[in-house]
Amino acid sequence: MSDDELSRRSLLDLFQEEAAAQTRTLSAGLLALESAPADAATLEACMRATHSLKGAARIVGLPEAVEVASAMEDSFVAAQRGELRIDAACIDALLVGIDLLSAAGDAAAPPLSRESVAAFAAQLRNAVQPDAAGRAPAPEADDIAALSASLRLPEPEPEAVIAADTEPAPLARPSQPRSADAERMLRVRAGTLDRLLGFAGESLVESRRMRPFAEGILRTRRAQGDVLAALGQFQERHADALDADARAALTGIRDAIATLDHQLSERFDDADRIDRRGTQLAQRLYDEALQCRMRPFGDAAHTYPRGVRDLARSLGKRVRFEIAGESTQVDRDILEMLDAPLGHLLRNALDHGIEDSETRRRAGKPEEASLTLEARHSAGKLLIAVADDGAGIDLDALRASIVARSLAQPQAVAAMSDAELFDFLLLPGFSLRDTVTDVSGRGVGLDAVQNFAKAVRGTVHIESAAGQGTRFVLQLPLTLSVVRSLIVEVAGEAYAFPLAHVRRALSVPRSAIEMVEGQQHIAFEGRPVGLVTARQLLGAGAEPAATEDLNVVLVGSEVGSEAGLYGVAVDRFAGERTLAVQPLDARLGKVRNVSAAALLDDGEVALIVDVEDIVTSVGRLVRDGQLAGVARGGAHDGMRARKRILVVEDSLTVRELERKLLEKRGYDVTVAVDGMDGWNTLRNAHFDLVITDVDMPRMDGIELVTMIKSDAQHRSVPVMIVSYKDREDDRRRGLDAGADYYLTKGSFHDEALLDAVNDLIGEATG
Repeated sequence: MSDDELSRRSLLDLFQEEAAAQTRTLSAGLLALESAPADAATLEACMRATHSLKGAARIVGLPEAVEVASAMEDSFVAAQRGELRIDAACIDALLVGIDLLSAAGDAAAPPLSRESVAAFAAQLRNAVQPDAAGRAPAPEADDIAALSASLRLPEPEPEAVIAADTEPAPLARPSQPRSADAERMLRVRAGTLDRLLGFAGESLVESRRMRPFAEGILRTRRAQGDVLAALGQFQERHADALDADARAALTGIRDAIATLDHQLSERFDDADRIDRRGTQLAQRLYDEALQCRMRPFGDAAHTYPRGVRDLARSLGKRVRFEIAGESTQVDRDILEMLDAPLGHLLRNALDHGIEDSETRRRAGKPEEASLTLEARHSAGKLLIAVADDGAGIDLDALRASIVARSLAQPQAVAAMSDAELFDFLLLPGFSLRDTVTDVSGRGVGLDAVQNFAKAVRGTVHIESAAGQGTRFVLQLPLTLSVVRSLIVEVAGEAYAFPLAHVRRALSVPRSAIEMVEGQQHIAFEGRPVGLVTARQLLGAGAEPAATEDLNVVLVGSEVGSEAGLYGVAVDRFAGERTLAVQPLDARLGKVRNVSAAALLDDGEVALIVDVEDIVTSVGRLVRDGQLAGVARGGAHDGMRARKRILVVEDSLTVRELERKLLEKRGYDVTVAVDGMDGWNTLRNAHFDLVITDVDMPRMDGIELVTMIKSDAQHRSVPVMIVSYKDREDDRRRGLDAGADYYLTKGSFHDEALLDAVNDLIGEATG
């Protein structure tokens, strides 16, 4: 690429920045002129914006953009002189000009064509020149699908913007005082910003290592003070027995120790001061780095007024749209994901909620409807609400639709509260519309809103009153960079459960564990909840020695939902922490049941649990019959615990026969489909006996026996081989590998297997 091409590319980038800023000013100004067409300040602002764009387009060599901006500037100048009234038709044409200027500033878009510029000029002339009847002809309505799509934002750039102000940098910056540098904007790659936040978190952890060092100095000083006091007591008690030289030497020792005590005191003060200052600076650094991820809500919301206006006009409705809380700070990642859900909510309000002017007039309501988009912080959460003063949700129609779709029985629907009924609106494919239009009726809008909320650990609430309107509230975390978590210990390692998915943390007596349909359960609020072990889910080894009580974290894929609720048994609770989320290295790929990592205050790494993944894993383990349980019963009834047997067999028929025989005798049986599966299952739970076939895929029985007997943790587990191979060589090979019993399937019968099991481990309960 030549220097001229590079120079032009740089100029186009600058023009794109200015076009984004000036078209934003123009869009806001045109929407304001619709209600106050003669407002002098707004007309002046719009005229200056088009004038600036005209000059910038001329500099970078975009003649078509120059023509568009010039025509728009002429219209605003005429309006300032009173020669033109900016009405709805004129605004429609000028909005098309904004679209053309935005496209001209987009390097990825094709250049403006002469035909599109000519069409715009013709539309603008028709809008500003009255026809024979003295009226401007009504513009043709755009396709509704295109209008609804205008509620969507452009694709986010792979960069984050750090700014003290929301206005982008101008094309040409005149010399200005140094104090204005604080208002500049810089573009920083998202990856760089994430690494900066990670380093800031690490520095915060490291800064806290100074406190134990300072406390160590303080303990040493106190111990030295005790020695000094003891010397003083010794000198007082034995002063008469000591000669002058001894007393002088003892006094010298006391003085030296006192000097050291003074020096230690100074060192402690220095260490304490360094600790406090270092911790404060590290905390400020972390807070500032975290703040760099935040952007004002207005950065995403500024495109919505144009879309709302266009769609409302296409639907024949009059709507006053207001945005509250544009300065509310929102995490960059959440802000980039808000486009689709807010677009769905706004379209839903315009099409479903707000009535046409005639209907509103008959109901005694203002013909112009009110639609509000609000963002604010509350109780450590980000609340985003879309509210309208329309007809509200028709509860009778909603109940009828629920019953018609067989989602619930009529009696149950009749007994549901309004909030319970509203939850059905969030189901996939659910819609109250009988016909599909370009705007709605497909039942995908609110489903997308619900999925977004779940993805960012948030919730959706619906409020509605008949004839008064509807309000959708998204309750979201302030940032995805930090997460409030419950820290637990599993096999000596720290894990974090995001509190958004934690229903309760409780201690359960082992005697309270019950078997329901072959799976362990505990009672919670009068209903059984499946119990699983964190050690099996996280691959953390066998269960620890049984204690009286079991620490259980009740988690669910969706807060407030009974579906997918499980109790996860952990070794120990370690309290709650607010953690800085650090993504796992991309080279690891998706780590099962883990979403990210974080540093604890002591520098230890904690893995953040992926609760959605855990719920999926539990379902898979239950389906495959591989879910391990926890030892039931406390110290007083531990003798009643059933002995556990792992059956490793690739033949479904043989596997199920052995399982049923053993379970009928009272043993707790887990199955595996081959040697590799059996080895992984054995490592994640405790078993009293392993029964295995020989010929299996991936890992045969002889290899499995060899691995078990060579492993220090599992070599004491008895292993029985059940195989069709009945030659003496095969038998000797299995026993040499370490098998404790060899049973051939040719002589296999029920009592032979059960007698062999009894010989190895005894009855099912000890």
